[in-house]
Amino acid sequence: MQERYQTVRDRSEHLARPLSPEDQTIQSVPDASPVKWHLGHTTWFFEQFLLRRFLPGYRPVDERYAFLFNSYYEAAGPRHARPRRGMLTRPSADEVLRYRHAVDAAMRGLLARNLSTDATFLLELGLNHEEQHQELLLTDALHALAQNPLRPAYDEGWLPPAPAGRECRFLDGPAGLVGIGHDPAAGFAFDNEGPRHRVWLEPYRIATRPVTNAEWLGFMAAGGYADPLLWMSDGWAARCEEGWEAPLYWERDAAGAWLQFTPGGLRPVDPDAAVRHVSWYEADAFARWAGKRLPTEAEWEAAALAVPGLQDLEGDVWQWTGSAYRPYPGFRAWAGAVGEYNGKFMVNQMVLRGGSLATPPGHARASYRNFFPPDKRWQFTGLRLAEDGA
Repeated sequence: MQERYQTVRDRSEHLARPLSPEDQTIQSVPDASPVKWHLGHTTWFFEQFLLRRFLPGYRPVDERYAFLFNSYYEAAGPRHARPRRGMLTRPSADEVLRYRHAVDAAMRGLLARNLSTDATFLLELGLNHEEQHQELLLTDALHALAQNPLRPAYDEGWLPPAPAGRECRFLDGPAGLVGIGHDPAAGFAFDNEGPRHRVWLEPYRIATRPVTNAEWLGFMAAGGYADPLLWMSDGWAARCEEGWEAPLYWERDAAGAWLQFTPGGLRPVDPDAAVRHVSWYEADAFARWAGKRLPTEAEWEAAALAVPGLQDLEGDVWQWTGSAYRPYPGFRAWAGAVGEYNGKFMVNQMVLRGGSLATPPGHARASYRNFFPPDKRWQFTGLRLAEDGA
C-alpha cells in the first residue's frame, strides 16, 4: 500500500509540473478550483481523516489549512468559500508542496503500522478521491489557460486519444431484468455505485462509439444551435444566455476553419475524434436532431458489461446519459463526514458513464457514476447514442 500511496501522490505533482506558480493560483470560474488548491485539498483529506484519527501524537502541519482546504464537508468544520479560492495567493505553490511532503512523511509512518479496517477503507477512499482531483486539476487548468488570449498550451507534446473510426453501428443491448450497480466482492467503489439491484430494460440498441466532431459539425450546419424545437426549455435558455454556437473551446481561424483548444494548445478540429466539452443540454438536442436518444445509465452499464464491439467506453470522453443523478434503491450514505461525499448532491444533476482522457488509468469501472449539472461543459464530456429496439 506504501507504493500505491506514493504513486498516486506523485502523479498529482507530475500533472502540476508543467504549470507556473501563477498558473496554479488562478480560478477561472467558481465551478473550477486552482491547481494548488487541489494539491492542498487532497493532502488535507489524508491529514483530516487518517492522520488526526489513527496516528498517535500527530500534530497538523498548520491548523489554518483545514479552513483553506476543506471543500464541502460540513461535519469537518468551517471552510473558505469555493468561489474565492482563486484569492489564495498564500500559501504559495512551494508552501503547498512542502505541506504535501510533510503529510506524506507522516503517512509513511502510519502505513508502516497495522491499519484497522476503518483506516484501510479511508486510505482507499483517499486515494480514489485524489485520483478524482487529478482529473479536475487538468480540466480546471485547461479552462484557466483557455481564458488567456495567448492560448498557452498545458503541454505542447500532448497527444489525443486515437479516434475510434468513422463506422458506427447500433447493437442490441441486454433487455429484460438485469443487475445494475457495484458488486461489493469486486473491491472498492464509491457509495453511490450501490446497492446492486435489478432494473427492467425494454429492448434497445446502443452505438458502437461516441459521437464524432464530424457528426457534430453536421448538427451545427443543419442549424442545431438555432432550432428551439430540439432543445429542453432550460437548455434553450442556457444556449441563448451563454451564446452557444459550438462546443466549448472551439473557435475559427482567420480562414474560417474550426480549431479546438486542447491540453496541447490550439489544434484543428479532428473530424474523426469524439466531440468533447458539450453539455447535457447540447447532447440531448443532438440526439433529438439525429432521431436517437441518450442511453439511460442502466442501459449503458448493462451494455458495457455484456455487448462485444463497443469502442471507447473509457479513455476519451465521459458520456452523458438520459438519467438524473438519484440514489439507488436502498442507498445509504457512508457514516460520518465522508458520508457527505456523494449523497447530498443527488439532485439537479445528470449521470455520465465511462471515463475520459483525463481519468487516471484504472480509476473508473462500468458501475462508476459521474455526475454534473446539465449546463456544464468544461469537463471532457461527450455522448453515445441509443435507440429503442423492436
